[in-house]
Amino acid sequence: MNGLNALMSMGALGLIFGLSLGVAAKKFVVEKDPRVDEILSVLPGANCGGCGFPGCAGLADAVVAGSAPVDACPVGKAPVAAKVAEIMGVKLDSSAEPKYARVMCLGDRTRAIELFEYHGIRDCRAAGLVGGGSKGCTYGCLGLGSCVAACPFGAMTMGEDGLPKVDDDLCTGCGKCVAACPRGIIGLRTKKDSVNVMCQSHARGPEVKKVCSIGCIGCGICAKNCPEKAITMVDNLARIDNSKCTRCGICVEKCPAKCIIDYDKVEPALPAGAGGENLAASSGGAGGAGSQAAS
Repeated sequence: MNGLNALMSMGALGLIFGLSLGVAAKKFVVEKDPRVDEILSVLPGANCGGCGFPGCAGLADAVVAGSAPVDACPVGKAPVAAKVAEIMGVKLDSSAEPKYARVMCLGDRTRAIELFEYHGIRDCRAAGLVGGGSKGCTYGCLGLGSCVAACPFGAMTMGEDGLPKVDDDLCTGCGKCVAACPRGIIGLRTKKDSVNVMCQSHARGPEVKKVCSIGCIGCGICAKNCPEKAITMVDNLARIDNSKCTRCGICVEKCPAKCIIDYDKVEPALPAGAGGENLAASSGGAGGAGSQAAS
């Protein structure tokens, strides 16, 4: 009898709690803005996080809440931005330009020295833990393809020269490769930002020349010859202010190391003695003097 009473009491309490929760759910329900689902339906569904939010659903919530712009999706670019703007009833700022990944290093297998052969995990961070990496330049691309693996759109591939290549037709500017690179040599640039210093080394000139034939030697010739004063020297490395750059090409022509290029133009020929010699071969390269196996 006591067991039956206890069972009935528990049932009654469960019924009361259930009814209370039902009433509370209706009373305190937060109405979902229908625009969230509308925006979600036009987003590409890549869930890459390139917008800075946790997936497309997170971005849709943020746009409706006013904490993200209507053109925040780097994958959908202008077409998706236009649809989102229409849903939100706002005018789209068409001045924003898409960005593309740029690998700021030209130190491939023929131009940069490899100190030893690495046989470990195919990951740049892991490779960097082994003696600072196999590449003589401690600022250069390690060539293990962590950026390629991180790209959710297949826009990056590893070239035969040991450097990653970017397909602008596939690149969405999501920034996944930027975050994946442990040496910070990948940046996002618009098409107008086509003139770039393809080196990230802060070493002094003589040190750079020992390990890479096409690295910035910090001579400052580009800065001295730039008519718009768009180039400054920061810690032995040339920096270009693209807001001032007119793409006149003087810095590309004057750079003795030939490490400044204009992506919109053919890469200049690399004459012997000015960044074009095969430094890796002349210095032994991988397996040359002082080389060792890392596993």
